[in-house]
Amino acid sequence: MPLVYTIRNGILTGSCQLPIIPHTMKGFVSNIEQETLENEDFRRVLYTAEHCQLVLMCIPAGGEIGEEVHDVDQFIRIEEGEGESILDGVERDLTDGSVIIIPAGVRHNIKNVLPDEPLKLYSLYAPPHHKDATVHRTKEDAMKSEEEFDGETTDDLTP
Repeated sequence: MPLVYTIRNGILTGSCQLPIIPHTMKGFVSNIEQETLENEDFRRVLYTAEHCQLVLMCIPAGGEIGEEVHDVDQFIRIEEGEGESILDGVERDLTDGSVIIIPAGVRHNIKNVLPDEPLKLYSLYAPPHHKDATVHRTKEDAMKSEEEFDGETTDDLTP
């Protein structure tokens, strides 16, 4: 492949004729704060890797996730709103920037304490918990369709 350099006005310039090889990036890069604040779905799986999963949630005013126990670890960060976490019966207040780490096996719930504003958060599960690309517009939709992780990752589905 030809490599050509020239000096023009004291500046070295060059060109190299290489074949363009299309590349699909594996992984996920985004502005998570913006994604979280713009999300209006109760649950939206953004990205699933083999060992972790990124999920957005929007809990409506006065709503809650509902008491649950997972067999995976979970990290939650609050981006907007005010809430309450309950981990094995212990209650804590939540505001913008609050984080919660929920080890596997811990009974937990996240409640939105505001009567007129949603609680917006993102969550990391390790390993993945939900089926990749899951979108539940409402909590009711989520309750009807509790599909668990089936081994398919986001990169498996990307051509």
